[in-house]
Amino acid sequence: MTTSPRRRSAAGLGALALTAALALAACTPGSNNAPEETPTEGTSEPAEVRTDISDVGDVTLTVWDQEVRGGQNEQIEQLNEQFMETYPNVEIDRQTQSTDDLNATLRLALSGEDAPDVTQVNNSRSQMGQYVASGQLLALDDYAEAYGWTDRFSESVLQNSRYSPDGVTFGEGSIYGLPQVGEVVGVYYNQTKLDEIGLDLPQTWAEFEDQLATIEEAGETPLMLGNLDQWPALHVFGPVQGAYVPAAEIRDLGFGNAGATWTDDANVQAATTLREWVDSGYFNDGFNGADYDAVWQSFTEGQGVYLMAGSWLAADIHAAMGEDAGFFAPPPTEEGAGPTTTGATGIPFAVTSQTEHPDVAAAYIDFITSEEAMGVIAETGNMPVVETSQHEAPDPLNADVYEAYDSAVSEGELLPYLDWATPTMGETLGQALQALMGGEMDAEEFTQTVQADYAEFVASNQ
Repeated sequence: MTTSPRRRSAAGLGALALTAALALAACTPGSNNAPEETPTEGTSEPAEVRTDISDVGDVTLTVWDQEVRGGQNEQIEQLNEQFMETYPNVEIDRQTQSTDDLNATLRLALSGEDAPDVTQVNNSRSQMGQYVASGQLLALDDYAEAYGWTDRFSESVLQNSRYSPDGVTFGEGSIYGLPQVGEVVGVYYNQTKLDEIGLDLPQTWAEFEDQLATIEEAGETPLMLGNLDQWPALHVFGPVQGAYVPAAEIRDLGFGNAGATWTDDANVQAATTLREWVDSGYFNDGFNGADYDAVWQSFTEGQGVYLMAGSWLAADIHAAMGEDAGFFAPPPTEEGAGPTTTGATGIPFAVTSQTEHPDVAAAYIDFITSEEAMGVIAETGNMPVVETSQHEAPDPLNADVYEAYDSAVSEGELLPYLDWATPTMGETLGQALQALMGGEMDAEEFTQTVQADYAEFVASNQ
C-alpha cells in the first residue's frame, strides 16, 4: 500500500438492523474456555470447520482494526453490537489503531504471543504476503466453502486477498481475508463546466481523449492532478494502462507474479499516451509539485473539468460541490463493454494462526461481510463491496461511485494497485511516473526502470 489516503471512507448516516438468524461469534487465546479446536501446529490450516458457534461457551474475541474515521467506526461499532446481541456468550474486545500503527504493531504481535484472533491485514506482498509465507495467517478456503463466500464475492474482489501458501503467488490460491468495502479509481467531473463546453459524458476511451482536447481548446484545464507525493499519478496511469494493456498482464504486473513484462509495446504506448497528455497541456500547471489535497479541493472550487482519483474522495467532494459533481468509471475502448480500471477493496479482515477459536473468528468475519452487513455499511456512508449498486447511496455522487464500482466488478475489470507488485514498487513507480510526466524520462526509459524492479523481485521470489 502506498502512503495515499485511499483507505478513507465517508462519514454517514444511521443503522440497519441485522437479522438475528445469522450464525456467528468469536473468542481469544487465553479465555477461560477450552478451545473448540486448535490449528494444527506448523500449518496455517484449521483443523475442522464448524459454522454453528452458539454453544462454544463464554469466550472473548480480540479484534484489531483501523476503522477509526467517522462512518468506518460507526459501521463496525454497530455490527459488533449486533454480533454480540446475536451471541450473548461472545464478547468482542475491539482494539483500534491508525493504519500505520496497526501495520507496525501487527508485525510485532504476529512474531510474538500477543496476536489478536481477527485483524485487518493490508493485502500487499510486504504484509499479507509475508504473513502467509510465515504461516501466521489461516487459509480460509474451508470457511469460504461453508459460508458460500465464493458465491457472495466476485473473483475480482477475492483475488485481492488470495495467495499461494508459500506467499509466492499473489492473486491466486487460498483466501486469507475478506473486505467490507470497495474502492475504485475513476473520473470526477464538474457538470457545470461540461454543460458550458457542450459535452456529454464520454462513452468510449477515444471519446474521452477527444474531450480532453476539446476542453483544453475551450480554455479550461481538462485534468487536475496534485503529484507532489508521487503516488497520485499511479491513479491516472492505471486507467490509461487499462486502455492499452490486456487485463491479465496488468494483474500479473500488479500482483508481482512471473510471466509479464513492463517493456512490451502496449505498456510503452500507455506511457507514451500519458506523456502526450502532459505535452498537450491537459494537466494543471505545476502538477508534479502540487499537493494532492490542495488540488482536489481546488477542483471543488471550480478549477478544472475532470479529476482522476479514487472513490475515497466522494464524501468530501459531494460536501463541497453538491449535485454539481459526478463520477464515472474510465470508459471502455469499445462502447457497451465493461470498464477497466484500478481499484480494490478496503483492508481485509483475516484470522491469525495463533487463535484458539478459528471457527468463531471466521464466523465473525462472515457476519461483518454478510449481505445484511452491507446495508449497515451503506447507511453509514461507506461503499459496500458486495452487490454495491443494489444499496442506496447516501448522496447522488456516491450513487455514481457505487455504479462505477459495481460495473467494474461485474461487467469489466477491476485491476490491482500497481504498487502492490513488490516491496519497493510504490517508490519506484511513483518516482518513474513523476520523471516521465516531468519530461526527465521517455516512455521506453520509464518502462525499463519499472521493469527492473519487477524483474528483480520476480527472480528473487521463485
